[in-house]
Amino acid sequence: MEYKLDEIDLKILRMMQDNARINNSELAKEVGMAPSAILERVKKLEQKEVLLEFNARVNPKAINQKMLSFIFIKVDEIIGDEETGKLLAEIPEVLEVHDIAGDDGYMIKVRTSDSLALVHLMRNSLSKIQGIISTRTIIVLQTVKEDNKLIIPEILD
Repeated sequence: MEYKLDEIDLKILRMMQDNARINNSELAKEVGMAPSAILERVKKLEQKEVLLEFNARVNPKAINQKMLSFIFIKVDEIIGDEETGKLLAEIPEVLEVHDIAGDDGYMIKVRTSDSLALVHLMRNSLSKIQGIISTRTIIVLQTVKEDNKLIIPEILD
């Protein structure tokens, strides 16, 4: 899909990425347009799948999801087959699934309460997926930065 975004669209995206709860009136004031025009722009950005979703960022510690891990998964599937990736994505503790280049087929980002919960996940979820040959787990000791914000340019080339 081709995305044709102008400077106003990019400004709206920057503002909404910083604060998804910003209302149309505030957006309109910042952009210098009528609230109805801003509403139409936001709807079009959603229809074009530029804006994918609106959600709250929850502190993992507040809900006892203190352990962050990355697991590299070696698979025996044919290149281009996405079945393992789909099955990994169904596991609730898995936050991200990436099909990667190299010896491993996938890398997943996982949050659990502690190491016992991580072991439980590996034994009861990952081990049930056929085609997984091996895993290599990296446990995060401290997170210095964790952010999903993209750099939105002033103008597109």
